[in-house]
Amino acid sequence: MRTEAAASPAFLEVKVAIIIDGRKVAAEVRARVLEGSREFTAKYGRAPSLTVIRVGDDPASAVYVRNKMRACEEVGFVSECCHLPADISDKALLEEIEKRNNDDEVDGILLQLPIPRGLDEAGAIAAIASEKDVDAFGNLDAGHLCFSDSEILPCTPSGIMELLRSYDIPISGCECVVIGRSNIVGRPMAALLLAADGTVTVCHSRTRDLGEVTRRADILVSAVGRAGLVTADMVKPGVTVIDVGMNRNAEGKLCGDVDFASVEPVAGYITPVPGGVGPMTVAMLMQNTLTAARRRKAK
Repeated sequence: MRTEAAASPAFLEVKVAIIIDGRKVAAEVRARVLEGSREFTAKYGRAPSLTVIRVGDDPASAVYVRNKMRACEEVGFVSECCHLPADISDKALLEEIEKRNNDDEVDGILLQLPIPRGLDEAGAIAAIASEKDVDAFGNLDAGHLCFSDSEILPCTPSGIMELLRSYDIPISGCECVVIGRSNIVGRPMAALLLAADGTVTVCHSRTRDLGEVTRRADILVSAVGRAGLVTADMVKPGVTVIDVGMNRNAEGKLCGDVDFASVEPVAGYITPVPGGVGPMTVAMLMQNTLTAARRRKAK
């Protein structure tokens, strides 16, 4: 009796998700910014300048600000960290912001969030001059974003768009699902995907049957800060998964919103945590600062 030979393992198709390398893409962005910074300095006799205003002594904020100062140095920017006491009054905080608004040598202003409870965070953000708001959190910037006519975009969402472009991941006509509706990531992310002709759904804490919605996604962005929220049964094969979450698991290890071990074998593309979206946020801040400097000089 003749039997068919078993298929050789060499002919078995093994699908492995492509890991989106945020560190690599961020380095490419910083290299472009460095070149632009040198050109700006040669043309105008000074380097682009960023001021970061930090209020209080939150340890995480101290790390984030230090990283931003280091990034400024790497791309040839002048940087200032204005560290203010936690018990500062709203009036005094606004005066510090206005001082930088009126300083022609300052191109970008960033208020490191969160600021201590009791202070008017929304009022402080609104006080930053629009042309210097390199975080793009102000109401005017949000309006420009909705109408797709802004050069300066929120750093994390614009970093995600840069990752998608770098890996030639199409958006037009695709089902895009964003989990989270914060003003920092979720809402602007949805606006950018919509501007790129994606068909966008935003999910949140009141969404019924989250998995039913996420299984439709060609591109899934999770930005809620809940470890292990997205599991393999919630995604379809070949999906692009962008994990914005920064959490600690039970062992204290840094992790995202996505259960990477179970989702990675199903996905087509996926960002790791760390090393995915995180490096892009600071890189796009540098890009925004350079853009702000150029726009101010062009006036």
